[in-house]
Amino acid sequence: MLVKMGVWSVCCISLLSCLLKFSSAHSDFFTSIGHMTDLLFTEKDLVTSLKDYIKAEESKLEQVKQWAEKLDALTATATQDPEGFLGHPVNAFKLMKRLNTEWGEVEDLVLKDMSDGFISNLTIQRQHFPNDEDQTGAGRALIRLQDTYQLDTQTISSGDLPGVSTDLPYKSTLSVEDCYELGKISYSEADYYHTELWMAQALKQLDEGEDSSIDVVTVLDYLSYSVYQQGELERALDNTERLLTIDPEHQRALGNLKYFAYQLAKQRKTEEQRSSAEESEKGQDKEWMKQYLPEKRKYERLCRGEGLRMTPRRQRRLFCRYHDNNRHPLYVIGPVKQEDEWDRPRIVRYHNIITEQEMEKVKELAKPRLRRATISNPVTGFLETAQYRISKSAWLAAYEHPVVDRINQRIEDITGLDVKTAEELQVANYGVGGQYEPHFDFGRKDEPDAFKELGTGNRIATWLFYMSDVAAGGATVFSDVGAAVKPMKGTAVFWYNLFPSGDGDYSTRHAACPVLVGNKWVSNKWIHERGQEFRRPCGLKETDGTR
Repeated sequence: MLVKMGVWSVCCISLLSCLLKFSSAHSDFFTSIGHMTDLLFTEKDLVTSLKDYIKAEESKLEQVKQWAEKLDALTATATQDPEGFLGHPVNAFKLMKRLNTEWGEVEDLVLKDMSDGFISNLTIQRQHFPNDEDQTGAGRALIRLQDTYQLDTQTISSGDLPGVSTDLPYKSTLSVEDCYELGKISYSEADYYHTELWMAQALKQLDEGEDSSIDVVTVLDYLSYSVYQQGELERALDNTERLLTIDPEHQRALGNLKYFAYQLAKQRKTEEQRSSAEESEKGQDKEWMKQYLPEKRKYERLCRGEGLRMTPRRQRRLFCRYHDNNRHPLYVIGPVKQEDEWDRPRIVRYHNIITEQEMEKVKELAKPRLRRATISNPVTGFLETAQYRISKSAWLAAYEHPVVDRINQRIEDITGLDVKTAEELQVANYGVGGQYEPHFDFGRKDEPDAFKELGTGNRIATWLFYMSDVAAGGATVFSDVGAAVKPMKGTAVFWYNLFPSGDGDYSTRHAACPVLVGNKWVSNKWIHERGQEFRRPCGLKETDGTR
């Protein structure tokens, strides 16, 4: 009996071709949505390979089934009159042949491992899979979005995020296992606040009847300990008691029950002895803490759209206009649309400043070279990765493609600044919850060597293209002044980082808010001081002028 398995051997070969899309080394998939899209196609190919394996297994079983059915009918007839059946020489010959040869073929067929091709391909592709760092990074990103946009765990678990279309053909929800994993990520970092939130969500879904490989006892164990670590002894005791009703022999819970009860009694005794004066003082401390607003909270509020509001008088100074940069020959007939986004520092937006074709070409050039975004170390001057910048970036030189050269020239024509001493065009794609926390683009006085290796002076100005719309989140916010600039595909924003005196404008401290929903692509040009001596002359006054 022959088994036709040639098709199975061939069907997996196509899967190998997708490996060419990846480099031999990878890391930080979660920091770029652009790179994560490749993983979707890899997974799709794996599903196709898995389905082919299932077909091969079904084909094998069908052959075994047909053989069994044929022999079942034959032996049923033969055993009714064994001597008469074997009295026919053909039947005698075929019995010898079946037992000596064909049953051996059946044995080989049954023992045939149809998974070899699939397992081989899976093993090859696994080296290109995300790793533990990616999974943890994506989990942290969800928690960061939860905090920044003040989302409850139910909203995230149900997938009903702001900006998500209700017309999508799929529903992005979190299972009990997913919530449990987020709780474990928080627990591993001693973040008991988020451990509690996500373990409580996992418990809620279990109580609602969701099927899961995670049991209630395991969730309650984490939940009670995380609550205890936050000083909530009563709730820790309640969760432990519930755990013991399910598993009365749970040794850790039995020990915790006694310990929590002892600590709770001790706490209550202490609270009774506390004077009313101390309570009043504690209340004043809490009020003082409410008034203290660190930069991180200001930044998060701006990301949520809760920033400062301009006075009507200041708003009246903001205009939209057609800009030709002092009658530049290219823009006298076709001036660009310029909009004031903010007054101090002056931030302007240029509309329809880059075409769809140009944006796609820039993405196409950048995508194969995207690497985890780096920041300049103020001490060493070298570039290094930073946890507060979740994105990947690539640098494009003008000589690499006419589109890049054309974009650079356009920036020079519109701003009036020389871009020959500017840095190359940086293209960035943000990942899951991608962000860049508050920072300055220019080197401060305590960072004299920030751009020493470039030899072109400090970063005098920043030009930022938005190359995608973002459904929710992803705004550029200026934490000191309360400005928030939303991504708008095909536009660019521009501001000066230095005053005409050469001193840094500290009001330009800005950040990229976490991307809540969507895929954020930007490209920026950092323009340096050298070459601007006659284009933007130095001055003693720290004015906000754009020239």
